[in-house]
Amino acid sequence: MLSLEFNKILAMLSDNAISEQARQKLKELRPYLSEREVTTKLKETTQARKILDTVGSAPLAVMKEVPMLLELSEKGAMLLPEQLTEINLFINACKRMKSFLKKAESLQVDIAAYGGSINELSGLSQEIELAIRNHIVDDGASKELKDIRRKMEQIRSDIRIKLESQLRGKKEWFTDSYVSTRNGHFVLPVKREFKHMVSGTVHDISSTGSTYFIEPVSVSKRKEELSLLEIEESNEERRILYVLSALVSENGVNIRLNIEAMETLDIIFAKAKLSLDMKAIPPEINSERAIKIVNGRHPLIKPAECIPLNFSIGGGVQGIIITGPNTGGKTVALKTIGLFQLMAQSGLHIPCEAADLCLNNVVLCDIGDGQSITENLSTFSSHITNIIGILNQSDQDSLVLLDELGSGTDPAEGMGIAISILEELKSKGCLFVATTHYPEVKDYAEHTEGLQNAKMAFDRETLKPLYRLEIGSAGESCALYIAKRLGLPSHMLERAYSEAYLREGALKHTPPDKDFLEEDSIPLPNGGLLKIIPAKIEKAAPKKPAGTRSQRFQIGDSVMVYPQKKIGIVFQPSDEKGLVGVQIQHKKEFINHKRLQLKVAASEMYPADYDFSIIFDSVANRKAKHRMDKGHQEDLQIVYEKLPSKN
Repeated sequence: MLSLEFNKILAMLSDNAISEQARQKLKELRPYLSEREVTTKLKETTQARKILDTVGSAPLAVMKEVPMLLELSEKGAMLLPEQLTEINLFINACKRMKSFLKKAESLQVDIAAYGGSINELSGLSQEIELAIRNHIVDDGASKELKDIRRKMEQIRSDIRIKLESQLRGKKEWFTDSYVSTRNGHFVLPVKREFKHMVSGTVHDISSTGSTYFIEPVSVSKRKEELSLLEIEESNEERRILYVLSALVSENGVNIRLNIEAMETLDIIFAKAKLSLDMKAIPPEINSERAIKIVNGRHPLIKPAECIPLNFSIGGGVQGIIITGPNTGGKTVALKTIGLFQLMAQSGLHIPCEAADLCLNNVVLCDIGDGQSITENLSTFSSHITNIIGILNQSDQDSLVLLDELGSGTDPAEGMGIAISILEELKSKGCLFVATTHYPEVKDYAEHTEGLQNAKMAFDRETLKPLYRLEIGSAGESCALYIAKRLGLPSHMLERAYSEAYLREGALKHTPPDKDFLEEDSIPLPNGGLLKIIPAKIEKAAPKKPAGTRSQRFQIGDSVMVYPQKKIGIVFQPSDEKGLVGVQIQHKKEFINHKRLQLKVAASEMYPADYDFSIIFDSVANRKAKHRMDKGHQEDLQIVYEKLPSKN
């Protein structure tokens, strides 16, 4: 079902549901195998669609937490005010749904009877509404709670009056002219310098430290009375919440029945919404092993971009062999047929003008290359593995859909395998639809009882597929015609025609009319192919050996060193990196040749046999070298002072 993308249909379907419970069940929806169940589900969808079209959208409920809250109440837990409000919202949604279905009874639809299974739970709803308001326990929940809160309010008023009197009496002591509260205590905003003038408890200090919030001793007793009343209030609130929670538990059976009814209706109306979105219709269901689709539209393709499919199989035709050009719509046709079957058996309407479908115990597909890299299977191996599984699983109640049958291997062997697969499917008695490029398979279908050829229509003038399935005739070869229209030279076309149809051992099927080779080419709408002038290759110039440009510097040359603009004498020619040894003020450096400019060549300053060690070596080094030339001296060494290289 994944290859048919039925999961995408289910995703679209589940998006139409309101409750999470319904969405999850719709995502897991699978085709029914019972004819009675299929017709019942389709009837429900049809009736819900009729209600949507006539009465309007159904007032469904989210009810996300209702089952969990019901379980908590049944375990003796105390539900909070906001949780009881959630229960009441669900009850009110059930009331609206019951009223909605009452209106739908005039349409003579069976699903309106679900309204009779919905309990209004008026008593529970009334108790919650009396006790809970704005997510808190209301004063009217009990006489005791009302009395407690009246006393609390009186004490708060007394405390405020007393503190406001103190504020007015000693204004210079306070930073503000009103009574504040801190941590549930009434306090005065006392200036730091007067904090010892007010006897009481400090409950807070301002961020600057300039204000102390003090509860005076004069109101401490009244605050204690208020605290005791707050405890009584909390106890009374909890008692009320426990009573309401127990009431929810007592109505647990009816609440669960309502949950089931609302969930079922959510599922049914989600199917109806999908039908409305797709402009779909209910298909007829037959028991004759026949499929007929009139102007069917693939449900995942935009209607403006979809070419309607007309298809029929059965009534003596067991298999359909579809041929046609690549990207001609063969795979879309296969998927449309398979999706329509899965949708119908799942109780869904299908987007077409009319349809008469049969039940299948399974829809088996081999669509797409299915190449498994992890299992190291080639495309052909993957196809064959799938098909072997299909052959083992299929029987007379199955529908088999095979795309590019026998492809991915040697054409001769692939053709033979394709025909053997079709024979095996035919012997099993299942309905099957296959696409292929092999002309021999077309010939086999043409001469085999129970099989029928079909083709995807192709416009020879525009060289575009029409995506229209035509049953009863095999697709013609278009390769040579397309090649001619695209500008393949005539001598190459004639050679191709000869190799394909005239030589010994060539294709056995009927060749296209050779007259088309003599016809003048009709320019394509886009002007045909442009003549392409071959681009010229530009070869890179061979690289010069490293240091070639710097070989002009010889030992003894006088050079200018940049950017310092110092004069130096070359003591070593350039190395492979282009570094030249230069002595500057008796110090030796290696400098990039690009930083040097020849001032005076050595040949202009020194004789040919000049000993440059006089310039470059110290007196000690020259003496040591002279003695070494006469014989080995272990205690002698020549030392050169050399600076690091500079680029």
